[in-house]
Amino acid sequence: MTPAQEANTSRTLAVRHDAEEASALFPALLIKAERIAQTVAAGLHGRRRAGPGETFWQHRPYAFGDPVSAIDWRQSARAADRLYIRQNEWEAAAAVYLWRDPSRSLDYASSQDLPAKGRRADILATALAILLSRAGERVGLLGAGRRPYQGRTAPARILEALIAQRPSADAPRDAHRDAHGDAHGADLSAPPVAQVARGARIVFFSDFFTDPARIEAAALAYANEGATGALVQICDPAEEAFPFEGRVEFRDMESADRLVFGETGSLRRAYREKFNAHRASLEALARKTGWTFLAHHTDRPAQTALLSLFTALGDARLWTA
Repeated sequence: MTPAQEANTSRTLAVRHDAEEASALFPALLIKAERIAQTVAAGLHGRRRAGPGETFWQHRPYAFGDPVSAIDWRQSARAADRLYIRQNEWEAAAAVYLWRDPSRSLDYASSQDLPAKGRRADILATALAILLSRAGERVGLLGAGRRPYQGRTAPARILEALIAQRPSADAPRDAHRDAHGDAHGADLSAPPVAQVARGARIVFFSDFFTDPARIEAAALAYANEGATGALVQICDPAEEAFPFEGRVEFRDMESADRLVFGETGSLRRAYREKFNAHRASLEALARKTGWTFLAHHTDRPAQTALLSLFTALGDARLWTA
């Protein structure tokens, strides 16, 4: 067997291993997302709003500009002095686009008792897709090059696409570096700017450990097109608290770089100041765009974040869940 054939065989085996691993993980993730969505849905009331649909909601007085075809003549006949419009609940499918940071930064978990940030992001995105699809809305992935999904199969297709976007196990961790040694991994950690329908809603799932200017550029591009959205920052609790002491080696999840500090505890104050300043920039971006900012820690229930996100998609607020 030639070296080229051996390389092809090695790549084929690696791809097969990744596919088997992903297929084994898929049912567990989908089941967990379904359970979380069920828990949240049980505590939600219907989001009643007027729009084209078949389910009656309420009557309201006729106003100038309303189509004559919308007048409920039977109800109007009961009140001799005015006409009434029959309003149905909103059933038109709106488009919601999700983006999950595919970089290896989200592979991190500080403890075996905690889920990796990427796993929590996948579960939240899929559970949100379940709730949205049940509400009759279309759900898509930014940068996937496909039209949004709709119906009962939408959550499974979203999860399948999310898993497919992950870096393969055999991909070099420093492949994002050029000949000059400059890192370009931040490109994966920044949301893509893609064409979406005007008035769409957008959700970014990431730790946002990249240049805030890249995140702002994407969010502003969508906001300028009339899109509303949410920034969901998913962090391991150790990333915020920085509880490390003594000699500690830190390894970059996206490259082979390593740093060793002899007295790590002395860095805690400066680190926290940097971390808080970075989060403050994300909160400022949310206020600037009218979007929602949600900070979620992986040691907290996923249901808490999902409920906050689902109820705040159209509301500009800051959350910690």
